[in-house]
Amino acid sequence: MAIASRRILALTLGAIVTAGIGITTTVATADAGVSRVAAAVTPPTANAKFDYQIGGAYTPPSGVRVVSRDRQDPPAAGLYNICYVNAFQTQPIQSEIDDWRSRGLTLKDSRGKEVVDGQWDEILLDITTDAKRRAVAAVVNGWIDGCAANGFKAVEPDNLDSFSRSQGLIDEQDAIAYISLLISHAHSKGLAIAQKNTIGDLGDGGIGTAGRDAGLDFAVAEECGRYTECGGYQELYGNNVIVIEYTANGFTKACNAVGASVSVVRRDTAVSPNGPYQAC
Repeated sequence: MAIASRRILALTLGAIVTAGIGITTTVATADAGVSRVAAAVTPPTANAKFDYQIGGAYTPPSGVRVVSRDRQDPPAAGLYNICYVNAFQTQPIQSEIDDWRSRGLTLKDSRGKEVVDGQWDEILLDITTDAKRRAVAAVVNGWIDGCAANGFKAVEPDNLDSFSRSQGLIDEQDAIAYISLLISHAHSKGLAIAQKNTIGDLGDGGIGTAGRDAGLDFAVAEECGRYTECGGYQELYGNNVIVIEYTANGFTKACNAVGASVSVVRRDTAVSPNGPYQAC
């Protein structure tokens, strides 16, 4: 079951940087038709203690080695940091929405009405043509540049599953073509890049093998325990999977299913700095 990703409900402070060594690979990339060899890419260490802080940065719990934070928060010294970017939909920030609109890159239906993810009140970005995909990627890759410059080691592009909320205007092939541009750019900056949710295969509401084959390095999976999907991510990425649950039952299921070999945490749905934290 594909789920809508959790959103940043508060954009706040921060402090976090890099460590937690995983498997380092040198990746050949092709961006805008130019082939080159990227810097070494290091995914987060499998099963390292993790914290999900996309709703605002705070001092990580004891023993945490890997943290995911919003791109506007600084990384924290001594940890492996994953940079969260909302790559397929608008953030709930008016200046960003205005910028996307001025570029003509918000998705519109046949009546000219913007297509909105109603759960989070976010407008979908238009990746329906090669030209538009490259225009959207030019902006998002600028954010990825900022992640690299600030000391993050990986990037987590959210809403890979926006096609499932696009009224049929975006399909899985559009999503793969677009994420491939981000993969190439992230690798050229030495950043690993995650598959965010969207398990399954093309045609059944997921990206699955196509995302891995496009070059995604590891997975960040929300509520795979709740929906009994964690094994699917592990089949694709081995133990390079990070799981976030938002319910007690989902957390227990994920811990029992994969907690011995992959990182599993429980957070609140707002992912708030003062919210609960559990890890198994």
